[in-house]
Amino acid sequence: MKNLAAALAAIDAANAHDPDRSEGDPAAQLYGRRMTEELARLFPDASEPLQIAARGQHIERWILKRADYPQGREGYLTWRRDLARHHADRVGEIMAAAGYDQDSAEAAGKMIRKEGIKRDPDVQALEDVICFVFLKWYFAPFSTTQDPDKMQRIVEKTARKMSAEGRVRVLKEFELPDALAAAFKA
Repeated sequence: MKNLAAALAAIDAANAHDPDRSEGDPAAQLYGRRMTEELARLFPDASEPLQIAARGQHIERWILKRADYPQGREGYLTWRRDLARHHADRVGEIMAAAGYDQDSAEAAGKMIRKEGIKRDPDVQALEDVICFVFLKWYFAPFSTTQDPDKMQRIVEKTARKMSAEGRVRVLKEFELPDALAAAFKA
């Protein structure tokens, strides 16, 4: 019998080991809770695989360190792909232990790996939630570390990944400077 509570608790237990405590709680655990809260707010009827994918999207993120990969875009993209595979594999293991079938675990893995963005409604829903969590919790501190031109490009990329409905909602919920807001109007 599948057990959503057990799957979410196992993800939280794994993320409790995150050494990054810059916000008090383990960073990956805090991120997972924020993802769950935003998913419930934005997509209250989300499937269980989507709920698990949202909670586990950054499971054990600290295990694969960016510093262990080459500098530059290619190294960054390789790191991100490896992270996505790791997150999807770990979430699949947890789902199996919680009684979910292989199809459900694969669905969650597909969402975490972002396979089918703009084509699969669940993959797109997860991406919209990711973008909302970034804008709500991480954008302000991150923006102070970037030059304005680079920040503009990051915001434009974020907006392009979102659904049309998500972009409209961003404009309603966030007060963005005109130059940044323009990215969500496209």
